[in-house]
Amino acid sequence: MNATERFYRINQLISERGVVAVQDLQRTLEVSPATLKRDLAFMRERLNAPIVFDRDAGGYRFDKPGVGPRFQLPGLWFSADEILALMSVHQMLDSLDAGGVLGKQIKPLLARLESALATAAPAEEVLRRVKVMPSQRRRVVVQWFELVGRALVARRRIRIDYFTRSRNERSTRDVSPQRLVHYRNNWYLDGWCHRSEGVRMFALDSIESAVLTDAKAKDVSLKQVDEETAGGYGIYRGKDLQWATLVFSPEAARWVRFEVWHEEQRTRDLPDGRFELKVPYSQPIEIEMDVLRHGEHVEVIAPRELRKRVVERLALARKRYVK
Repeated sequence: MNATERFYRINQLISERGVVAVQDLQRTLEVSPATLKRDLAFMRERLNAPIVFDRDAGGYRFDKPGVGPRFQLPGLWFSADEILALMSVHQMLDSLDAGGVLGKQIKPLLARLESALATAAPAEEVLRRVKVMPSQRRRVVVQWFELVGRALVARRRIRIDYFTRSRNERSTRDVSPQRLVHYRNNWYLDGWCHRSEGVRMFALDSIESAVLTDAKAKDVSLKQVDEETAGGYGIYRGKDLQWATLVFSPEAARWVRFEVWHEEQRTRDLPDGRFELKVPYSQPIEIEMDVLRHGEHVEVIAPRELRKRVVERLALARKRYVK
């Protein structure tokens, strides 16, 4: 450890434990008694740290702050793992804002992250070493995103004009926002729909207009939100679950074997090199799409209805190419 890192570790240890023995400090910092003594003296004399040795307690502790400048540690120090984490967070935040939905609110945070990274190396050079590439993002109107965010924090209802793509249907709904969800590079709202009297999930890019109402939002516990939206596969979830059994070719198995399609999935390797994956689902839309992207390398074994739907989709797709 360099000196700055040791200062942070000393501050952390004393703050967490209250009193830390000399031997514990030496062992954790891996320094000699003389180096520890110099570090403590520097923190007291240069940084105004109120560190005292408590003979009765058997170690060092923080005393009440004295007169003079307030104790403050020097510029941030980051380990290699922490730098990687900061770089990844910066890139993910920047990626989330690629559509502009977070607007000016995110820019100060990105600037502060860049400033923190600059303590380890030039920020631009560091950020070049991690790249997050979003895909299949749908555009969300910034105005509606901000309005939903305000309603969520202020606990107020919103009235939305909503386009349900699966039914090609437009409707007006009063919604009590419960939680924003970012899934596969798209934004969704878990909300209590006062028209259907239940928890529903709304894609923010399907909101055509929205207004903030004066009505107080109905509070629904996040446990209930989880219960009513969790369980099934992907973003289209529900309580009435079926299990899909998929078998992948040996070629596809090399990749799929390491993928998590669902937290409760069941898997097994088959004797001939194929790979079996079982996942729960409530609505077939998304799982059909994920099956189709594997083309000839996957077969739906069960249930029969899902297998039939995939066969029909493949037949329709074939017609596009065979005249």
